[in-house]
Amino acid sequence: MSTSQTLGGATRCGRIIGPSLDKIIKNAAWRKHTYLVSSCKSVLDKLESLPDDFHDPSSVVSGLAASDADSVLQPFLLSLETAYSKVVEPSLDCAFKLFSLSILRGEIQSSKQDSILFKLVNAVSKVGAIAEEPIQLAVLRVLLAAVRSPCILIRGDCLLHVVKTCYNIYLGGLSGTTQICAKSVLAQMMLVIFTRSEEDSLDVSVKTIYVNELLTFTDKSVNEGSSVYFCQGFVNEVMAAGQGSPLPPPDVIQILLQNPETETVMTPDSPSFRGYVANGEGDSETGDMSKVRQDAFLLFKNLCKLSMRFSSKENNDDQIMVRGKTLSLELLKVIIDNGGSVWRTNESFINAVKQYLCLSLLKNSAVSIMSIFQLQCAIFMSLLSKLRSVLKAEIGIFFPMIVLRVLENVLQPSYLQKMTVLNLLDKMSQDPQLMVDIFVNYDCDVESSNILERIVNGLLKTALGPPTGSSTTLSPAQDSTFRNDSVKCLVNLAKAMGNWMDQQLKVNETVWPKGSQVYASMDSNASQISELEGTISDCDSQPDTSNPEAYDASMLEQRRAYKIELQKGISLFNRKPSKGVEFLISTKKIGSSPEEVASFLMKTAGLNGTVIGDYLGERDELPLKVMHAYVDSFNFEKKDFVEAIRFFLRGFRLPGEAQKIDRIMEKFAEHYWKCNPGSFTSADTAYVLAYSVIMLNTDAHNNMVKDKMTKADFVRNNRGIDDGKDLPEEYLGSLYDRVVKEEIRMNSDTLAPQNKQVNGLNKLLGLDGILNLVSWMQPDEKPHGANGRLIRDIQEQFQAKPEKSESVYHTVTDISILRFILEVSWGPMLAAFSVTIDQSDDRLATSLCLQGFRYAVHVTAVMGMQTQRDAFVTSMAKFTNLHCAADMKQKNVDAVKAIITIAIEDGNHLHGSWEHILTCLSRIEHLQLLGEVSPSEKRYVPTKKAEVDDKKALGFPNLKKRGSFQNPSVMAVVRGGSYDSTSLVKSVPKLVTPEQIKSFIANLNLLDQIGNFELNHVYANSQRLNSEAIVSFVKALCKVSMSELQSPTDPRVFSLTKLVETAHYNMNRIRLVWSRIWNVLSDFFVSVGLSENLSVAIFVMDSLRQLSMKFLEREELANYHFQHEFLRPFVVVMQKSSSAEIRELIVRCVSQMVLSRVSNVKSGWKNVFTVFTTAALDERKNIVLLAFETIEKIVRDHFHCIIETEITVYADCIRCLITFTNSKFEGDIGFNTIEFLRFCALKLEEGGLVLNEKLKNNTISALKEDFSDTQSFTDLDEQVSYWIPLLTGLCKQVSDPRPAIRKRSIEVLFHILMDHGHLFTRPFWTGIFSSIILPVFNNIRSKTDMLFEESVDSPSSASLDTEETTWDVETSTLALQLLVDLLVKFFRSVRSQLPSVVSIIVGFIKSPFQGSTGSGISVLLHLADGLARSASEDEWREIFLALKEAASLTFAGFMKVLRTMDDIEDVETLSGQSVNIGDLDDDSLHIMSYVVSRTKKHIDVLSQIVEVVSDLYRRNQFSLSASHVDILADIFSCIASHAQQLNTDTVLRRKFKRACSVQNLTEPQLLNFENEAYKSYMMFLQDMVTCNPNVSKELDLESRLVTECAKIVKIYLKCTDPQQQEQQQRKPVLWVLPMESDRVEEATARTSLLVSSLEALCSLEAESLKKHVSSFFPLLVDLVRTEHCSPQVPYVLSNVLKSCIGPILA
Repeated sequence: MSTSQTLGGATRCGRIIGPSLDKIIKNAAWRKHTYLVSSCKSVLDKLESLPDDFHDPSSVVSGLAASDADSVLQPFLLSLETAYSKVVEPSLDCAFKLFSLSILRGEIQSSKQDSILFKLVNAVSKVGAIAEEPIQLAVLRVLLAAVRSPCILIRGDCLLHVVKTCYNIYLGGLSGTTQICAKSVLAQMMLVIFTRSEEDSLDVSVKTIYVNELLTFTDKSVNEGSSVYFCQGFVNEVMAAGQGSPLPPPDVIQILLQNPETETVMTPDSPSFRGYVANGEGDSETGDMSKVRQDAFLLFKNLCKLSMRFSSKENNDDQIMVRGKTLSLELLKVIIDNGGSVWRTNESFINAVKQYLCLSLLKNSAVSIMSIFQLQCAIFMSLLSKLRSVLKAEIGIFFPMIVLRVLENVLQPSYLQKMTVLNLLDKMSQDPQLMVDIFVNYDCDVESSNILERIVNGLLKTALGPPTGSSTTLSPAQDSTFRNDSVKCLVNLAKAMGNWMDQQLKVNETVWPKGSQVYASMDSNASQISELEGTISDCDSQPDTSNPEAYDASMLEQRRAYKIELQKGISLFNRKPSKGVEFLISTKKIGSSPEEVASFLMKTAGLNGTVIGDYLGERDELPLKVMHAYVDSFNFEKKDFVEAIRFFLRGFRLPGEAQKIDRIMEKFAEHYWKCNPGSFTSADTAYVLAYSVIMLNTDAHNNMVKDKMTKADFVRNNRGIDDGKDLPEEYLGSLYDRVVKEEIRMNSDTLAPQNKQVNGLNKLLGLDGILNLVSWMQPDEKPHGANGRLIRDIQEQFQAKPEKSESVYHTVTDISILRFILEVSWGPMLAAFSVTIDQSDDRLATSLCLQGFRYAVHVTAVMGMQTQRDAFVTSMAKFTNLHCAADMKQKNVDAVKAIITIAIEDGNHLHGSWEHILTCLSRIEHLQLLGEVSPSEKRYVPTKKAEVDDKKALGFPNLKKRGSFQNPSVMAVVRGGSYDSTSLVKSVPKLVTPEQIKSFIANLNLLDQIGNFELNHVYANSQRLNSEAIVSFVKALCKVSMSELQSPTDPRVFSLTKLVETAHYNMNRIRLVWSRIWNVLSDFFVSVGLSENLSVAIFVMDSLRQLSMKFLEREELANYHFQHEFLRPFVVVMQKSSSAEIRELIVRCVSQMVLSRVSNVKSGWKNVFTVFTTAALDERKNIVLLAFETIEKIVRDHFHCIIETEITVYADCIRCLITFTNSKFEGDIGFNTIEFLRFCALKLEEGGLVLNEKLKNNTISALKEDFSDTQSFTDLDEQVSYWIPLLTGLCKQVSDPRPAIRKRSIEVLFHILMDHGHLFTRPFWTGIFSSIILPVFNNIRSKTDMLFEESVDSPSSASLDTEETTWDVETSTLALQLLVDLLVKFFRSVRSQLPSVVSIIVGFIKSPFQGSTGSGISVLLHLADGLARSASEDEWREIFLALKEAASLTFAGFMKVLRTMDDIEDVETLSGQSVNIGDLDDDSLHIMSYVVSRTKKHIDVLSQIVEVVSDLYRRNQFSLSASHVDILADIFSCIASHAQQLNTDTVLRRKFKRACSVQNLTEPQLLNFENEAYKSYMMFLQDMVTCNPNVSKELDLESRLVTECAKIVKIYLKCTDPQQQEQQQRKPVLWVLPMESDRVEEATARTSLLVSSLEALCSLEAESLKKHVSSFFPLLVDLVRTEHCSPQVPYVLSNVLKSCIGPILA
């Protein structure tokens, strides 16, 4: 051991080389290897003398000089050349250590073949041919270490040679272990080389290959037990050997990486891989790349070309070729799988992938070897994952060829091939961004196929399986596997979309709005889409941008809409070409000119070639022009005739009708001859020959033709067609040979027969509409095989595609793209999931489908796609089979669990779908309820958890014991029904059998998996829903609960109970959200509370009470109305319910709530008082009394709580109390209520009101709106505004028809005003009078006037019984007295109301009711007394004018009464003569009686007015002003004149006399009334003249007095001497006849008036008498001559003459 340590000297390399050389010396054959031994000894001696610290950057061996390096390594070359294993092994081991420890360094390439390193690597590669496993493994170790070494750069052909060595070891390995090691080493080399190219550096960190992954597709058969573990350790050892070694000096790295000025990467005559690189290829492909990237590029290109090698007929080593091809593809897969950004950014690498790798995939698609196909799919998947952004066009081509053609083959697929595709799609579906990018770049690209759409539709076809009745090569197990895997892919796709959506939402930190708010309709973008018009193949026909950020959802929507509409037109064309063209022109997808239509037919993919041919052969105008334009678009110049026909017919198939063919070929011949005028004599020749060629093509290639046309027949058939001449026979023969050899046909990709599958189950599941929805978007392409023609066509596309702008790759991160993806995929997903879960009972398959439903609901719900979301949820709800529990299975229970999971996880986005979910929960509870207790026992009251736990297990004996066989609800459930049935069958024709019951119970046992916790969790989780979701949840729960309650046979309250629980859970939400929730709940509680089912209604009201009690625990701030909204259901039900029990329950509930939470009640007071107000008018006495007791307690004990809130609440309280006074139940309620109103006034004055803060203006406004009759309260002090409701309420009560209530209301009203009026301001008093006091009296006065008018107009129907319509005299008098007392007490504040009060009193005085006049007069006198010292001159004037007006109105009304007797005949009767009663009818008698009565009352009223006026002026005669006296004089004068008018109407007096005689009535005292009126007037004038001379002089009252006295004398003279006037006019009378008896009576009655007038004249002063003596002296003379009935007249007359006239005459 010590000897070996000293071998090699002190240098680092010597310590490694020395022991190896010693071992070589020992193992060498001395005779055969003499030179080798001597060389080894020489090197050992040399190493002993070398220093340890020598550094030479140019040396290939670290620590040695460049001159010594070659000699030191020379023994190893010699040992390797011997091919003797005993000396080769130590040499390989030493080489491995030298490379691993970075002792060897330098560049190794074929251009430097003299280099010792090149020779060493070449020698190592050669010994790889030794057929010994240890040697081969050692070679692999050395080569891998060399490639891995950071100090070694193997380049060009040398690198290829190294790879080839490993390649050959793999192909010729003696054991499976060796082969796997070779493959592993190659894979590890690929990682090293391409990792260096990524970093563009030698010293990089390289991961170790995972050997087991390399056996995924091939070499599983060569695995020898522990081979994988051995190979993994082998690679790990090599990769770990170089770790920890010192890094190479920088100068060495610089030398290795620097690019020489001229360097040949690969020489044409290189021995390695000769023939793999095409001649003529130079360095242009690598450009200015670094060395490591050049090497990687070269290796990649050659691997691609190696993978395209195909065996020839001479070479039978097919197995080796296949293994080599497979290994190349596996290595390419390793490269792509581990590729980095350089593959997406470096143009050389990108082009290498396009030109070599894609071509390799294309050519290998024709190989029918499963491992190669699997590798193709794996590489394609890697390209999709890593390089799709630079391979858009290529991927668009490979997808249909590799994936879709296999996927869409449903009838005759290869099992392994399709499984590979399904696995590929499974991986793809797990990458959401990949699926999004596919949709954006292909499905939204007009020029590309709808790849994602075809994928989901292909998966749907696979999931549905072969159509019924079709033949297939699949076994049932294989078909089931296909179905499950396709469903799994769809599930993963839905899951990936959901995860991508959630991730994007989380990144953007935004809440996604509703779909209806985000996505505008297609019509809104019509103007933008119109910009996409033009030829489809034109690159400018659609928006294009290379910036992914600029490619937003709106642009995508335009592109997608454009493509959908275009595809719709293409589909329509393939069915009805003329309509399709018309549609495309109308939608501006193509132009209207024939040239544009022809270009569309020529260049658009997806058109059916047969349909194109039929359309071009039509004889209509447009198709004919299009055909001509189509043909004219070809350039046949210098083209061979057959090639021209072949080129012409590649785009369509000739129609079957001869006339259509004739038209097309005629135009073809014309255009061909025009392009080649020298080819034939005329176009006719071309036409005939073209027709012959078409017939030959059909004859030669149609299997139906048995007798084929020979060449001679063809030549003979075309003789003389060139204007009578023959075409050259050689020419015709050449045509024949070419047509027979290669058929003239259209391109394979333009054939598009439509294959339709119709699964009978679709109709059963209602999926026909979904499948039809997407059927028109199905691609019209036939699944094709990868034949030579297809490969050539695709190669042409490879060359054309990169030139187009559509190759620009777009990346979208806006989640709105999911909406378009879902529009494409939701239908197939729904159909696949629904069919699978319906047909299959396999737990795995159904579990997959349910997961798919969950993911689909999640993504559609979050995206706001209501229709799609509802479709998925509804399908899941149907698959629960709860509507037909007798057929329930485990998968149905799993569906229930899935629905519950959806409700919990996606509840925020379900919205309208909540109804289906909650319906399922309701049905679950219903089924559980049937087994627990009899439905009749458990119909209304929800099951408590404690009771449920105590129940026995569900079983048949329980149901049988309870007699459930005869229960209609049980039988209806056992029989089942449709999902949409909302009610059970009312009558069942027959009983169910015990066997059916047993089956039903057995299925019900499955529901034990769903406990109460799961059900309750959905409702408890509602408190976690967002604002929108909780509202939708409550709406849906209300609908479900309503359907439960409306069940005709088995109404339940399960959902109703849960609704109450949900309200409890969510009561702590913010007020705005809770308000929205309660709007829904409120309407529900109202509708159920009005239910005819009393038990349900009671339960609802009690539930509402519980909610209200809890809600009232929360305090409410001022000016909010949440409590008002919350308690609204009580009000509505109370007002509308016809059930006395419900109304009583509401009153009790509200009473309990208020009295227990009185301090928290704010806006809820309004509804509380509304409920009690409604109760006050109830027909049940107990309800009224109960409500009154509560309101009494509230007012007495909690009045401060009422006035602390809004003033409208106080108004509602007053209104409530007023309503109780109107209760129809007699008793103390009315009086107590009125006393409560007075109590309220006392409370207000105590300070509760005054101490409050100032009220807001809007509160006053609300009060005014609430009391429409209080509009006069303007600019009031807020403090006194609380009095308005109280006073207004009492104001309304004074009109109560009950006298006691009415009278007490008046008293309380005025007492409140009297007691608390000092608190009121002058404006408030004004409002009180205008809105409260005056309307009270005006209302009564208006009724009186109306009655008065009615009595005037129709005395026959008039009634003086006004007890029910107006006040009686006593009440009126009381009210007037109180009013006057109020006016007098607060006169300073209310003096402006004096005119109104006076007017009221005057109106009362003139009323026709008995005693009103006297009462009115006394009131007026009381007013005058009270205002004696307070009233001003103007105010007295108002009083007097009111009296005057009252008198005038009395005259007018009375004259109307008198006119009612105008139609009664006037009959004169002598004194004492009786009147015949038979001359008058009943109506006349009634009228006359009425008029007599009214006349008497009229006289009384005027007499009272006279008396009042007289009293007033007597009391104030010294203070009356001239204006006052003038008004009073007018009053006396008009009354006196009116009295004279009545008394002097002889006709009226005769009618009165006649009426009174007939009916034994006393006649009206008209004469006395006239005398008293004149007497009062005259006394007034006399007093004024005497006592107030100034006013008398100002108004000239003496003249009025003299005039009135003269008038009285004349009246007296007319009465006593009627012949006086006649005597004066005719002739003197010689005698005087005595007076008649009636005149004597009249004269006697007028005597006192005459005496008063004469005495008044005597009272005048001498000067006044002297001034007026001329006017009244003649009257005195006449008096002297007249006979008098009383001696008093002559006596007074003599006094007048003596005292007055005598002095004047003297």
